[in-house]
Amino acid sequence: MEFNVRRMALLLAYLLSVTFCSAQQKVIRRPGIKDVQVPMSDLKPAATTTLGGSPDWLAFSENAVWVTNSKFNAVQRVNPRDASISAKIEFQAEPCSGLTYAFGSLWVPLCGKPASLARVDPATNKIVAILPFGPADSEGGIAASDDSIWIVGDDHGTLLRIDPADNAVRQEISIPAGSFNPLYSDGVVWITGNKSSVLTPVDARTGEGLASIRVGPQPRFLTLGADSIWTLNQGDGSVTRVDVKTRRVTATIFAGIPGPGGDICFGAGTVWATVFDVPLTEISPESNKVVRQWVGAGGDAIRFRQDFLWLTDLRNGLLWRLAPPRR
Repeated sequence: MEFNVRRMALLLAYLLSVTFCSAQQKVIRRPGIKDVQVPMSDLKPAATTTLGGSPDWLAFSENAVWVTNSKFNAVQRVNPRDASISAKIEFQAEPCSGLTYAFGSLWVPLCGKPASLARVDPATNKIVAILPFGPADSEGGIAASDDSIWIVGDDHGTLLRIDPADNAVRQEISIPAGSFNPLYSDGVVWITGNKSSVLTPVDARTGEGLASIRVGPQPRFLTLGADSIWTLNQGDGSVTRVDVKTRRVTATIFAGIPGPGGDICFGAGTVWATVFDVPLTEISPESNKVVRQWVGAGGDAIRFRQDFLWLTDLRNGLLWRLAPPRR
């Protein structure tokens, strides 16, 4: 009897572990838009940088591309002229939740316990401060306005306004719970509410929260272009367009790229989105439609700078510099 009980216990533990692993390894289907898809291999990068590890978030300063790498707990500095690695800045915790260059410094959120915010001097590539607050979510973000750094500090909806003069929090602003990703533009900080499916504008001068705007399900990453804010909605893989003046939704664009991760940017008059398996999606602001998608290996972070798209291939440790494809 004891033997049978033991066998049954082991069998139950095994079945539970298999079930758990299957749930963890659930495949995200990203069908995209089949009619406009082409192979990613059709794109020929102008330059490729082998970073190794898991390169993800991107930011730019005057003469550098900055790339977080969670596998190394580091930020790698890339020379945009020749795509060479010029420095590697290591941290005690994983860099996550974006990064930004402002006020002569690189600001790097860290997902340690507790979370924190690192300030790096690009002149020396050295950490000059570790601030005792940080991102509420590993897929959050960080933004800079004319006089402040902005980051969401908890999942209850506390937007922190940081004074770069003394590295202190100067204001705490209440926003919808489950909001994590800020973007600054023309006097307004826009924050996506991943849990509430809203976009919330905040007056960057006063800190006043303005009326939230209902967008697509689980908005996460966002960008500015063509007088609009564009949100990449992880719930159904759509992109929502919001007019910055009227603060109204003007289009919802089905892109077929749902699930965690991804990124979105604006450049060369076009919206560009990225996720695994569909590394590049091109959306026309004129038609509010997906006009092309590239499928295959690559993706997870994208930015546009000085006439080029910069795109990571996180799974293969690469950074690509791409000329925007011509239609």
